[in-house]
Amino acid sequence: MKLFRLLALISLLAIAGQSAAHEVRPAYLEMGETAQGTWNVLWKVPMRGEMRLALYVVFPEHCEEAAPVSSYVASASLIQRWAIRCDDGLVGHNIGIDGLSKTLTDVLVRVQQLDGVTQVVRLKPSQPWFEVSATPTKTEVAGTYFVLGVEHILGGIDHLLFVLALLIIVKGWKRLVATVTAFTVAHSITLAAATLGFVHVPGAPVEAVIALSILFLATEIVHARQGKAGLAEQWPWVVAFTFGLLHGFGFAGALSQIGLPENSIPLALFFFNVGVEAGQLLFIAGVFVVWTIIKRLNIQWPDWAWAVPAYGIGAVAAYWTIERVAGFWA
Repeated sequence: MKLFRLLALISLLAIAGQSAAHEVRPAYLEMGETAQGTWNVLWKVPMRGEMRLALYVVFPEHCEEAAPVSSYVASASLIQRWAIRCDDGLVGHNIGIDGLSKTLTDVLVRVQQLDGVTQVVRLKPSQPWFEVSATPTKTEVAGTYFVLGVEHILGGIDHLLFVLALLIIVKGWKRLVATVTAFTVAHSITLAAATLGFVHVPGAPVEAVIALSILFLATEIVHARQGKAGLAEQWPWVVAFTFGLLHGFGFAGALSQIGLPENSIPLALFFFNVGVEAGQLLFIAGVFVVWTIIKRLNIQWPDWAWAVPAYGIGAVAAYWTIERVAGFWA
């Protein structure tokens, strides 16, 4: 058990290291057709300090500027807005990102045509351009949203910390399967309900309570070690389901920023959720692989090693809780 708890710390450090290893957050390009051949453009480029990443949108040659560029800085990103006019349309033409091939980042692109057709693609350094489609294929929609779901969960450190804390608390394969299933069912329900507009919950309180849920599990780890069986140890599936509902609202908030294609909403929502589950299972599998390797090393760890991941998770969650609550009045 000591090895497992130490593994939790190692996994946490690996996640943090992976997060820091990326060059920048993905850039974001949004285009909305307001009239035949006229498009509003939103271009969001991450910044490092006062320096922006040298990425520039390249439109087809027949497109021209219809409204001047306005720029401002927000959330450590340079945000630019302008309009373009493309008399020959954009369907069948390529849009690229100059400079992307020289970076390690990606660009998320969302194009919404006048008839409601929405295309979402992710550009990479190896493929810095895409072709605007009249109607994106089902395969393109499924693949794009599946990858977005995987990347969202693996990049969501707060969600992974919650799952990691559950892995530390829950004992036995049957209880673990029941707990993970309860968490999956719960956040799938609220993800669908919020994304489809049946339920609306403000994002800031949700993010604060998600941090609080991680802090709760951290205290439960300490109590369990002290012989005080808490709610999470006795009925982990109940705790997982309850907080899973909140985490689903968090997933929905991220998906709402991306948007769903009007002609393939159920398909996109389904594969985004499948991607989230795949990323979650990938994380759990990775934890157990590392745990198995370390266990075979037969190392004698000090008695206090169990406390490191518990208090580490708790400290991070407490900081997030205070920061997010304070953000209500910022």
